[in-house]
Amino acid sequence: MRKTLAIAGRELRAYFVTPMGWLCLTGFVAVTGVFFALMTTEFASQAAREQFNPYMPSQINLTDWLIQPFFANTAVILLMLCPALSMRLFAEDRRSGALELLLASPISSTQIVLGKYLGGLGFVATMLATTLPMTGALYWLGTPDTGVILCAYLATFLLAASFMAVGMLTSAFTTSQVVALVLSFGLLLVLWVLSWTQGMGDIGDAVAAFSMLSHLEKLSKGLLHLKDAVYFLSFIGFFVFATTQRVEAYRWR
Repeated sequence: MRKTLAIAGRELRAYFVTPMGWLCLTGFVAVTGVFFALMTTEFASQAAREQFNPYMPSQINLTDWLIQPFFANTAVILLMLCPALSMRLFAEDRRSGALELLLASPISSTQIVLGKYLGGLGFVATMLATTLPMTGALYWLGTPDTGVILCAYLATFLLAASFMAVGMLTSAFTTSQVVALVLSFGLLLVLWVLSWTQGMGDIGDAVAAFSMLSHLEKLSKGLLHLKDAVYFLSFIGFFVFATTQRVEAYRWR
């Protein structure tokens, strides 16, 4: 465990000493901040209209107008950023020869993969933590449902963890970070749009069940179902296992 955490710490620190890490973090904070400001402005305007029109039925609430749209936009941002964050996990080490040194050391392939993965998740958690002041401001605007907010954070983190797992696998297959980025984004985009087949018959519904978006929707509404949690954990476990097997194959070359 100590070796895994050492690798995780190394990977996490690497994000803060590279331009890509700061670019992703700054971009994430800026874009989510703009989205939040625009949505709160619209929420305040709608609330004011209802306040001065007693005959207008109240239809505005924080969950529908702010919490769900904000985290939905955050998920789209992560879809674009996570491939950029995960592309260097193995591709850079393979290009520089650092992976050969790791494989020659008394560290198992599982420890290497988990360490790199945890380091990536640590940076993702840091990015999500920057949104805490924004969601905290919701308590100043009204009385948001804390359970919905917690479920939305859980859903977003699981989604980002799935993105990073896919990106880590594609990074393990190439020495080019650009190739890893394109492959992971393409694969994630396919998995994202599979939900569009829902309602197209039994086959369409079966295909949609493999989409991350189908399982994200209920969690973001505060509905914590076991099957959705199992889906994300199984998804992550599969790609982490596949990456471990890929790294183990390098050991025997």
